[in-house]
Amino acid sequence: MGLVKQSVLTLGLWLALSAGKSGAVMADAGDETATGILKDIGKIAEQLPLILLIILAAWVTIALVQRFLPQLADSVPSRFRLYILPWVPILRMAILVLAVVLILPKLVTLSADNIFAVLGATGLAVGFAFKDYVSSLIAGIVAIGERPYSVGDWVQIGGDYGLVESMDMRALRIVTPDDTTITIPHSRIWTDNIANANSGKQDHQCVANFYVEPNHDPAAVRRKLWEVGMTSPFTNLSDSPARREVVVIVLEEPWATHYRLKAYPIDGRDEFIYISDLTVRGKAALARLGVRSVSAPAVP
Repeated sequence: MGLVKQSVLTLGLWLALSAGKSGAVMADAGDETATGILKDIGKIAEQLPLILLIILAAWVTIALVQRFLPQLADSVPSRFRLYILPWVPILRMAILVLAVVLILPKLVTLSADNIFAVLGATGLAVGFAFKDYVSSLIAGIVAIGERPYSVGDWVQIGGDYGLVESMDMRALRIVTPDDTTITIPHSRIWTDNIANANSGKQDHQCVANFYVEPNHDPAAVRRKLWEVGMTSPFTNLSDSPARREVVVIVLEEPWATHYRLKAYPIDGRDEFIYISDLTVRGKAALARLGVRSVSAPAVP
């Protein structure tokens, strides 16, 4: 039923785009045009098995795409994973559009007047009844084209941050660091900034922060934190194009010296395990140097 609903709404979205022009045509055509839109009920009945077969084939194909492409992405080397996953929503949309194109001529007589009449009636109905839904559908099409996010990306939308697990025509689902799945409508791209940590690439930067007392040898601390990043089992040290250098940034705050250890994991899905490893090993290394950590002063 989900496929049928998405097919109808996809058709309605296309129809809504021509609602303005069709209104005048409908007024001129009158009842005679309206009654001639649908094909004879007998002809529709003859085509019904084929229509159902098209819907079933589209449903099965989408199910196979949504099941096997993610499995394929997980079975290949991680550098190929983010090239495979974005094809899931693209192929699903292509299958839905193809199903609508194949079914529509079997239900209506394709003439200019009939097409404009169907566009107007269905477009207005869908526009008023499913305004927010249609807005999300349009945003979903824009998201597939412009790709502000795709499956496998780490994104922040509003106050929600997580891994994009899946995308459908209306919404995307992200999994947060505490393993909570959040469904976000695509229409949020009209109103919210989209922060994407890796933008479909393997180079996903992770940052571990350290705040220490100002009285210390900064060169020694910086060197030690760099070694922590280089010796982590999660750090990407391969010769692949996705490799980036381990960098330690030093910032002086009024109450502490702030070190930012920036490094890149082999797999972006290990982000928080990686940051935890850098933090634990970094604090231990600083303790061996005799450098003390400090906390931010309490806000009154």
